[in-house]
Amino acid sequence: METQMLHIFRNTPLGRETLLQTSYFCKHLDILPVIYIPRYLKFLMYFENEVVQVDLDSSYLRSPDTARDHALQIVKNMGLPEPKFLEPKHFTASTLPDIPVDYDFMSCPRSISDLTSKIGLGYIGPRVRRIVHSARFPVLIPSSVFKPWKSLAVLFGGSANAVKTLRLGMRLSSISGLPLDVFTQEGRRKRGDYENIIQQEGLNTEMDKCVRNWRFFESRSLAENLYEVPDDALIVVGAYGHGLVKELLFGSTMEIVQSICPNSMLIVGPNYRALI
Repeated sequence: METQMLHIFRNTPLGRETLLQTSYFCKHLDILPVIYIPRYLKFLMYFENEVVQVDLDSSYLRSPDTARDHALQIVKNMGLPEPKFLEPKHFTASTLPDIPVDYDFMSCPRSISDLTSKIGLGYIGPRVRRIVHSARFPVLIPSSVFKPWKSLAVLFGGSANAVKTLRLGMRLSSISGLPLDVFTQEGRRKRGDYENIIQQEGLNTEMDKCVRNWRFFESRSLAENLYEVPDDALIVVGAYGHGLVKELLFGSTMEIVQSICPNSMLIVGPNYRALI
């Protein structure tokens, strides 16, 4: 079965940039983009343990007569075959379509339910956070303006989810042929502790084969050390939730990364299950 990536298309200049990033991701990783052009301002995603309702802003419904042609042109100009366009088959209510969740990846801007003027670098909307938390697939958060990435950068913190994230990064590097760098911020754990985790997970050989450089930060804060992550790298990072109050918490490392780095990010949530 071919690998697929869901993209919710917005027929605006900002939407063009995010679809360019999605198309670039799909081209390098041999993925078929599946594009949903909304006809309603809301939709539901039925995950295994949670239902997420996404409330779009009105810009997602702009110029419906040109949306399909614009999306098709963007994808074809990236050198990809014709994408699949999603037409929802099931509706919870007459204007509330159900969007399938059995994809391998999904692409989201930092917020899919707020006007562009409200979106800042350090803000990931609550609906996107809940998708990350609930989904079995990783979520691509594209940079606001299309920029090709020439390597992958995995931020490895030693947790179980970090190991899954590292495995994914190595797999994506193998498929794309692009170099992979790993970055680790030392704290209570030291270099030897992280190396032991890699050994216990049986990843030594794969690390030697796939990873160009494993960089350890022994001093300074993570916020300062993130300057060393290449500006033209796709960041692959794990996120985990502590609970829901008003928003889902990502964990301290994820919050720092998403508030500082302008790079496109592939976020691996706690329910991610490897499919490729």
